[in-house]
Amino acid sequence: MEKTKTRVAAYIRVSSADQADSGFSLDAQRAKLEGYALALDLELVAVHVDAGVSAKNLKRPGLRAALADLDGGRADGLLICKLDRLTRSVRDLGTLVADYFERRFDLMSVADSIDTRSAGGKLVLNVLTSVAQWEREATGERTREVLQHLKRQGVKLGGAALGWRRVDDVDTDGRKVMADVEKELATVARIVELRADGLTLRAIAAQLESEGHRTKKGLSKWSGKVVLSALNRVRA
Repeated sequence: MEKTKTRVAAYIRVSSADQADSGFSLDAQRAKLEGYALALDLELVAVHVDAGVSAKNLKRPGLRAALADLDGGRADGLLICKLDRLTRSVRDLGTLVADYFERRFDLMSVADSIDTRSAGGKLVLNVLTSVAQWEREATGERTREVLQHLKRQGVKLGGAALGWRRVDDVDTDGRKVMADVEKELATVARIVELRADGLTLRAIAAQLESEGHRTKKGLSKWSGKVVLSALNRVRA
């Protein structure tokens, strides 16, 4: 009995920055995948393209069409040149693996030597996914440690609060100096005054609007949440 060929839908993508790189061009990717399919005796049922599109999320017409081939039973697997053509997001890769390539369909990536039709290929994909996840978590831990260190030093994090702005001058630690914004400080003082009088956050917001005060973003519309944020920054 003749062995049935694995049907694959190919997916190629270039971002605007990749367009000039012949190694990532659409023609180069297409040629590489067609050659790979021929060498491994795969049935290439379609080639889906996203041109000038970043991999920041999975909402891409070409990718959706390729996944639709899998869901619709027209293909048994997805063929790509490299994982970063599919996605650069650890979270999105995890989603794709869980929804498509863990059990239901095959994934083949030429440059990464991934072919999940074999146990070895599945192992490579799982290792890459795990390493990427570890890198993301390690980066998150380092970021939290730095932020905690800055907080212990008394550094106020985030954007400049109502009443202040960052200027180009820096302190001895290389951080931008905060300068007063007199008009905004007057608004802050008014918020503190109204709160001391026992007004609710919503009532303060209404009063600020009636008096013509502006938010940090220059808006005349105030809310209780914005008032609370201003108060918290004063107390910090």
